Amino acid sequence: MFDTRELGRRPGALKRLSRSVPAPKDLGIEVIGVREGSTVELDLRLESVMEGVLVTGTARAPLTGECVRCLEPLERELEADFQEMYSYPDADDRSRHADTGDDAEEEDTLFLEGDLFDLEPVLRDAVVLALPLQPVCREDCPGLCAECGARLAEDPDHHHDAVDIRWAALQGLAEATSDGEKDNAPRPRGDDSQEK
Repeated sequence: MFDTRELGRRPGALKRLSRSVPAPKDLGIEVIGVREGSTVELDLRLESVMEGVLVTGTARAPLTGECVRCLEPLERELEADFQEMYSYPDADDRSRHADTGDDAEEEDTLFLEGDLFDLEPVLRDAVVLALPLQPVCREDCPGLCAECGARLAEDPDHHHDAVDIRWAALQGLAEATSDGEKDNAPRPRGDDSQEK
């Protein structure tokens, strides 16, 4: 929770603050995220407006996860920007007089609780949306061998002589074709034993 008491309700009043906060639980996706308790650095700008407090900020946090191609651990630094309006609780009463009829917008509205606002839902949305969906250790990561799971980055010449059973019939056909080419070689003219 962050306090806006010093800001007051004077439109145009501005306050900047920097904070280090511990990361909440489940701040990420399955393959990459911010470990719970890691330090998240916040730079915030709080601006008083007629309807409430406009919060603009940047969050920086360490990411941990694994490469989706080779499954090696990876660490990155994430920077996510966000902006959110926190309405005064009585602003809702004032806006009802000018009813817009948009119930979905009312559900998305965040309100100040007294002089406090909870940044966690906004921070969670900003961080999760800024995460790479397919994190890789490097852009040209070759991944793992589909047959044995060997890391192809460690052995670029890695291959298997075994044929996938779905292609085994074609392998047999290829061998028969190469043997058939030998059988179809031109025969000498004097050998008519098979033509009778």
